[in-house]
Amino acid sequence: MRIDSTIDGVLPIDKASEMTSHDVVAIARRVLGTKKIGHCGTLDPMATGLLLLTLGRGTKIQDLLMSEDKEYVGTMKLGVMTDSQDADGEITETRAVPQFTREQLEAAFAKYDGDFYQTPPMVSAIKKDGVALYKLARQGKTVEREPRFVHIYTHQILEVRPDEIDFRVVCSKGFYVRTYAFDIGNDLGCGAHLNALRRTKSGRFDVSQAFPAADLKTTPRELILEKLLTLPQVSRIRGA
Repeated sequence: MRIDSTIDGVLPIDKASEMTSHDVVAIARRVLGTKKIGHCGTLDPMATGLLLLTLGRGTKIQDLLMSEDKEYVGTMKLGVMTDSQDADGEITETRAVPQFTREQLEAAFAKYDGDFYQTPPMVSAIKKDGVALYKLARQGKTVEREPRFVHIYTHQILEVRPDEIDFRVVCSKGFYVRTYAFDIGNDLGCGAHLNALRRTKSGRFDVSQAFPAADLKTTPRELILEKLLTLPQVSRIRGA
């Protein structure tokens, strides 16, 4: 494969479910013929949506892009708790789900608006003494995690069903949406886990302009590169 070291910029990708963020990077490296690719903000395999790939000199602004706010839409399932706090985990407990009023649900969500400290889940890529927490979790170990200072700018309850809630949240970097669902479930008394998640925005980048990850392997390289944002374009989008 010919290695192209002249590709610079940011490629917005719409990640498909069951792919890891690393999978997307590996496919893009092969298809585009360039080694220097990074990504901004890991999405769990279950999650879909916007994943910004940085290419060439674009990797120099990776930390800058990662620091920007994110928007997600998701679904939490009430009455069922899992060890990973999402649908990919093993069920640890089930509880009956009362019939909540809209006011009760709004109060549970509103509790987390603004600044607060969030304790990351054990099933995460955060490292403790050089070892990823998810590896320790697989061994049945639980260790103390340092709470993170996070911020929720706005939330919206989109739809309520007997045991599910669709919601939208705009949050700071480092925010775990599955922990958000888990904590709200605890506050409601019935427990919950994150059943679906989609990242719709990262900073001023929107998933509607992203290239589908599922089409990376079958689309000609030239057509994929038409979606590549140059560094000047990125700067204009960010308003820098």
